Amino acid sequence: MNKFWLLMPFLISTLILPVMDSVAQSSQTKVVQDTAKVDRDYTLEATMLGFFAKDGSRNPILKANKGDLVRITIINGELMTHDIALEKLGLKSKTLQEKGTRTSISFKADKSDTYYCTVPGHRAAGMVGNFEVVEGSITAATVAGQTPMKNGQPLNLNFETGTLKDWTATGDAFTSPLFAQDDPSPVHEKDMHIGFDGKYFLSSGGTTNYKQTGTLTSVPFTVTQPFAAFKVSGGALQDTRVELVLAGTDKVIFHSTGQGRATLQPVIADLQPYLNQDIFIRIVDNETGISQIPYIPNDKWAHINFDDFQFYATRPNFPNELKQKDIIILPPLDPVLNAGLSGIKAAQAMTPPKGFKITLAAAEPDIVKPICFTLDARGRLWVVESHTYPVPAPEGQGRDRILIFEDTNGDGTLDSRKVFAEGLNLVSGIEVGMGGVWLGAAPYLLFIPADFKNDKPTGPPQKLLDGWGTQDTHEVLNSLRWGPDGWLYGTHGVFTHSNVGKPGAPDSERLKLNAGVWRYHPTNHQFELFAEGTSNPWGLDFNDYGHAFVTACVIPHMYHMIQGGRYFRQAGKHFNPYTYDDIKTHADHVHWVGERGPHAGNFRSASAGGGHAHSGAMIYLGNSWPQEYRNDIFMNNINGSRFNQDHPTRSGSGYMVTHKPDFMAMNDSWSQWLNFKYDPSGSVYAIDWYDKNQCHSPNPDVHDKTMGRIFKITHENDKWVQVDLAKASDMDLVNYQLNPNEWYVRQARTILQERGPNKKVHKALKEILTKNPDATRKLRALWALHVTKGLTDKELTDLLANENEYVRSWAIQLLAEDKSVSPETLKQFVTMAQNDNSALVRLYLASAMLRLEPAQRWDVLDALVQKAEDKDDHNLPLMLWYAAEPLAAIDMKRALELAQKSKMPKHLPYTIQRVAAIGTEDSKKVLKELNNRVGKLDHSHESHEIQALIAKVLEE
Repeated sequence: MNKFWLLMPFLISTLILPVMDSVAQSSQTKVVQDTAKVDRDYTLEATMLGFFAKDGSRNPILKANKGDLVRITIINGELMTHDIALEKLGLKSKTLQEKGTRTSISFKADKSDTYYCTVPGHRAAGMVGNFEVVEGSITAATVAGQTPMKNGQPLNLNFETGTLKDWTATGDAFTSPLFAQDDPSPVHEKDMHIGFDGKYFLSSGGTTNYKQTGTLTSVPFTVTQPFAAFKVSGGALQDTRVELVLAGTDKVIFHSTGQGRATLQPVIADLQPYLNQDIFIRIVDNETGISQIPYIPNDKWAHINFDDFQFYATRPNFPNELKQKDIIILPPLDPVLNAGLSGIKAAQAMTPPKGFKITLAAAEPDIVKPICFTLDARGRLWVVESHTYPVPAPEGQGRDRILIFEDTNGDGTLDSRKVFAEGLNLVSGIEVGMGGVWLGAAPYLLFIPADFKNDKPTGPPQKLLDGWGTQDTHEVLNSLRWGPDGWLYGTHGVFTHSNVGKPGAPDSERLKLNAGVWRYHPTNHQFELFAEGTSNPWGLDFNDYGHAFVTACVIPHMYHMIQGGRYFRQAGKHFNPYTYDDIKTHADHVHWVGERGPHAGNFRSASAGGGHAHSGAMIYLGNSWPQEYRNDIFMNNINGSRFNQDHPTRSGSGYMVTHKPDFMAMNDSWSQWLNFKYDPSGSVYAIDWYDKNQCHSPNPDVHDKTMGRIFKITHENDKWVQVDLAKASDMDLVNYQLNPNEWYVRQARTILQERGPNKKVHKALKEILTKNPDATRKLRALWALHVTKGLTDKELTDLLANENEYVRSWAIQLLAEDKSVSPETLKQFVTMAQNDNSALVRLYLASAMLRLEPAQRWDVLDALVQKAEDKDDHNLPLMLWYAAEPLAAIDMKRALELAQKSKMPKHLPYTIQRVAAIGTEDSKKVLKELNNRVGKLDHSHESHEIQALIAKVLEE
C-alpha cells in the first residue's frame, strides 16, 4: 500500500517580497539584512523539476554586478520539502514544506556561485542553477527575427490578423483557438501567466478545454534563414507538440512540446540543412487528458499553446529559451481496460502466461478488505479483514477479524470459512505457528494462543511488545514471516515512528525504528532491528539460501536486506549520525518511466512495469511451476495493475536484480493485490484489497469497505493435495526438509522448533548437513538444527571450514546470534577474513562484527578492509564502514591507521569526519598529526584531498 503526492505546479503571477528568514552558515559579512534596498530581486518557484522563473525558464542564470545587493526568493510550488542555498557563500534559506510558502536569501554579490536545493536527492534530480557576477549590462539584446513570406506577403504565423489565415484545422481543438488581451486567457487558470507578445496567441484548449483534440497545419513556405524560433507552452506529453515538417515528404525535422507550464517560451530550431527547402508547421493535440483511473483527475496539461514563428540569420539568444534537455516528456496514460468488476469477471479479465489460469477463490461478502494473510500447516488461509483501517479504534473497540478459509475438494474455491477471532484493532500483519497466532496491530505486537485442532483461541491476545507508531497507518508493522533462523520477521515504514519494547519498559530498554526490517524471537522474546532503511516496504521473503528481500515504494523498489545493513531512505535520517552513506537498491531498474521521479510516472509506466507503488513479495519456491520461475521475486504493482517479476542473480557479495517480463496484467484499475503465497500444491493464493482508491488516505470515507477478493493462480502442472503437517512424525518433518516445495520445508521447520530438542531429529538432520551435496539442503538442515537447539558452538565453529560458502556464511551468522563469540571462534573469524575467497563470507563477517563489542572487531576488520577486490562491491565497503565507525571512539589513532590501510573507498575520509565529530582537543591533535604525515608522504591528488578535508573539519 502506498501513498503519493501529485505534483501540480504553483504558477507565479505576482512578485511579493518576503521577510528574510535565511540562515547564514558561513561568510557572515556577505549576508545583508532584508530590510536593505536590493539591486537585484529574483523570485523562483521551487519544484522537484527545478527552480522556475516567472518567464518560464528552468534553473535560470541569475546575474548581478559585483557589489550588488541580491535577494533570491523561492515559493514552494508543491507539497514537498525545498530550500535554496548558495554553495560557495555557504548561505542557506529555511526549509519550506507547505505549498505556497516562501523564503529568501539575501547577500552581496562578490563572486559567481551555484544555487541549489540541499534536501537529499533534490540537487541530483535537477534543482540546481548558476548565479553569475558579470560586468556591464545584465540583460542582452535579442536579435530581431523575420516573418516567413509567401508570394511576397508575410504569413500569418503570429496570428496578429486575429484569424487562422494560412492555417488548416482538423478536429475540435482549433475551432476557436485564438485569444487576445487577457493574460491569463479565458481558457487558462487565473493564477497562470502566458506571457505572449502582440495581440493574439493560440491554444488548443488551455486548461479548461484540454479534452479537445485536433491538428492545425500551416501552408508550406521556404526556409530562407538558417535558424527559426517559435514560442510554445503546455503539456510535456507525446501527443501535444509542435512539428516542423518537410513539405512533400512529411518528414518531421524538428518538434517540441511544452514543459507542463503555461508561460510561453521560445524554442530554437537549427534549419541549416534545410535552407531553400519548403516546410510547414503542424500543431498537434491528440491527447484528451482523460484519466482512466477513477480517482486520478484528468490532465489539464493535455493542450498546446503556440505563437510567433520567425526566421533568424544567426542563432538568437533568449534568456528564457525552452531547451529540449529541460523538457521531460511523459508517455500517454496506460491503457487499463476495466474498473469495478465482479470477482468472477475480474478473474476472467486477467491475462496470465500460457499454462496458467486464475480462479476466484473467494469474494465479497465472504471476504471484505483482506489486508494480510498466511498459510497454516494444513495449507489453509488465515486472512485478516481490515474493518478498522485507516483510523485506529479506541482501545477495545476494534472491528478487525481473522477468518480461516479452506478448499475442501480441490476445485479452487475456498468453500470452508470460519471466524477465528473478532474485535481486533488495526491489524496489518499475521503469522501462525509456535502455539498460536502472531499479529502486528499497532501499537502492539500480539500473540493469541490457539487450539489449532478446534480453531479457537485458548486465551485473550497477549501484548508482547508495544510502542509501535500509528502516525501513518499504511506504514505500520507488516509482512510477518518466519525466518529460516526461527525468528519472526516483519517490515515497517518510514513515516511511522516507533519506540518498541516490552509493555512498561523504559526508553532505555526500547528500540527506535521507522523504515526497515525487524525480528522477534518467539521463545526468548528478544526484539531486534535486523536492517534499517528503504521507504514503506510491504513485502518480505527469503530465497533458497535464506537471504531476505523486501519490496519498497516510491524509491527504487528492490533490496537484499543484510543483517546490520543501512539502506537508502525515502525520508529522514539514519539513527546513527555517522552513517554518512547507505546501501542503494539492488535492482538495475525501476518500474516507472521518466526523470521527474516516481509520482510523475503514475499510470504512464506500463512499458517499465507499471509504476512505483509495490505491495507484497513472494520468492517462488514451489515445485510445480516451470523452473524459470523458481527463486524469482514477484510483487504487485498497484499503479500498474500488474504482477511484476524480477530476477535476482548473484553478484559479488550479494545480488543484482533484473526485470523479467511482467507475469501478468490484472487489466482492472481497482485491483490491489497486497500479498501472495504458494501452497502445498505449488499454486499461489493472492489477497486483493479491491477498491477504486489506490492511495492511502487517513480519511476512512475514501475507501469502499464492501469488497475484497482472494484469487488462486495455478499452473497446469499443479496437483491439489490435502495435508496436515501437524500430524506428521518427527522423522517425517525431518524428511520434509528435502521436499522441492519450500512450503513443506518452512512449515515442518516451525513445527520442529515448537516441539523442541530431539536427539533423533538432530542425528538425522546432521546426516543431511554432512552428506547431502546440495547447498540448499545443507542449509535447511542447518537451520532446523539451529531452531531445535541441535548444534554446539564447536559444531558451528567446525562449519566455518565447510567447503560451501553458504554454509560458512550461515555458520558465522548463527555463531554471532547472541552478540558474543568465544576467543577461539574470533580467531577463526580473523583467519577467514584474511584467507576466505568468498565475498559472501566476507559480507557475513562484516555483518557479524556489527553484533560484537567494538573492541573485538579490530583484527577481522584489519584484514577485510585490505581486500582490494571488494572495493567496488555493492555492499561491503559500507558494511565495513558501519562496523569500523565505533572504533574511532575507542582509539582514534588506531582507527585512522586502519583507515589508511583500507582499500575501501571513503574509509579514510569517513574516519576523519568521525574523529572530528568527537570534538575534543585530543581529536584535533590526532588529525593535525595525520595532516603532517600526509603532507610529508607525497603530493598526490589524494593527499591534497585528505589535507583539504582535515582543514575543513578542523575549521568547523
